[in-house]
Amino acid sequence: MKIAIIGVGYVGLVSGVCLSEVGHHVTCVDLNTQKIDKLNQNIMPIYEPRLSDMVAANRASGRLHFTTDLAAALNKTDAAFVAVGTPSRESDGHADLSQVYAAAESIAEQAAKPLVIINKSTVPVGTGDEVESIVKEARPELHFDIVSNPEFLREGAAIKDFMTPDRIVIGVESDYAKAIMAEIYAPFAQEGYPILYVNRRTSELTKYAANSYLALKLAYINEVADLCEVVGADIKGVSKGIGLDSRIGEKFVNAGPGYGGSCFPKDTLALVRTAQDHERPLRLIEMIVSSNGYRKRAMSRKIAHMCENQIKGKKIAILGLTFKPNTDDMREAPSISIIQGLQDMGAKISAYDPQGIENAKSYLKNVTYCKSILACVENADVAVIVTEWDEFRELPFAEMRAKMRSSVLVDLRNLYEGKTLNAHGFDYQCVGRPLETQLCERANNDSG
Repeated sequence: MKIAIIGVGYVGLVSGVCLSEVGHHVTCVDLNTQKIDKLNQNIMPIYEPRLSDMVAANRASGRLHFTTDLAAALNKTDAAFVAVGTPSRESDGHADLSQVYAAAESIAEQAAKPLVIINKSTVPVGTGDEVESIVKEARPELHFDIVSNPEFLREGAAIKDFMTPDRIVIGVESDYAKAIMAEIYAPFAQEGYPILYVNRRTSELTKYAANSYLALKLAYINEVADLCEVVGADIKGVSKGIGLDSRIGEKFVNAGPGYGGSCFPKDTLALVRTAQDHERPLRLIEMIVSSNGYRKRAMSRKIAHMCENQIKGKKIAILGLTFKPNTDDMREAPSISIIQGLQDMGAKISAYDPQGIENAKSYLKNVTYCKSILACVENADVAVIVTEWDEFRELPFAEMRAKMRSSVLVDLRNLYEGKTLNAHGFDYQCVGRPLETQLCERANNDSG
């Protein structure tokens, strides 16, 4: 099948390359000429494992193309995916749908034949109805079907998630649209992956409900971790005990510095605003949004506590900037709030990240960006693990300790055990460990 993808951001690019990988002929369209030129040179605008190789292979096969010419992309096309951004509006937290509406109008104006328009962007419930109205007004003489097909892609594992999905959710309002979607996803149906057909509004709400539920799990386990620290419990054991319950599962029960990224922050906020608009407030989700914001800010205070709150003038080495590993995405990353909080207290910041430094420069000022772990920690008073990159799971402790001015290491991702770090001469603190255990370990280390 010939397919057009409108928007070559994270979702559009990954969706396009994966659909071409299973045999469809895909043309990806974007207004950004520079981005398209780079993709045609196999230069990726984002970091995602395997993406560059798959783009090159499918371009070479003739199944994947990149262009700024929407009309040409829609020529003889049966289906067009809209995969543009829907960021939170700064004024009120609602999803900004201007790009979705603009894309729908452009498709309607330039389509040469009946078309199924598939919304891949994350949008509030009812957006498909509005898109349908826009298309009908622009081209009342042509037949269009509007479909909701939300993405469930984790950054850093997006290709795996697309190619081996937990489920594919499709919101349709006609048999013709359902038949087109069945043809698009036939390769996945043949492999036995679940495909759920629902109405359009159900599909739209499913994406927000899923992400908000996962955010709830993260916010909950972070608050339990704080309780663990003062009652003598260990969050690792608590998380394991919870996760082994088949009704709950082990995913999203790891304590940390708070969630970030392109999905959870804006999706939880958009769901809150949608519920408020319909006078059915979701108090739990409202509290999650508040709790997560507090969590990020609290991490800078946790670091300051390790310096006996004498943070002014101290050099803090931040290991990891992106909101999660295997991506260069800095949107709503916990590191932003942590670094800004430390800077407000007068700390000097050095930072290292395997992929995120260039993007971080747009979010953070007065930071010394380093090219390696050892360069980052040189003369540092505190080293802080913020993102759980694999590179940080095997830190060069001896070399780090020799370069650091002081011995404090704060592990916000619980990658290590206290005894291991104490043995290397570090004054160590993680998340959700009993406070008295950590204090005892530090006392033993000081006396030795």
